Amino acid sequence: MKVFTRHPASVGESYLQHMGSALSFALPLLGALLACLVHAVLPFAFEKTGSRIIVRLHDRMVTNRHRHSAAHAQSAQTSPSTKVTGATPQ
Repeated sequence: MKVFTRHPASVGESYLQHMGSALSFALPLLGALLACLVHAVLPFAFEKTGSRIIVRLHDRMVTNRHRHSAAHAQSAQTSPSTKVTGATPQ
């Protein structure tokens, strides 16, 4: 069972939260795939749709990564378990 929760926990999410987050990327990517497939056959259609979706998802992912990193760093600074002992945290 731990195999299902290890990665979500590493990014501060439950299994269901992580599923929702992953799907919120997967569905737009599916739309980008379809737009690119149509564009391959009809070059005048969906000229920028695929790249626009990718840029939007990238911006969202980078913004959330920085926000999560800042929150994690702040909680680590206030946590009593992060005292300097010479040992590296696991």
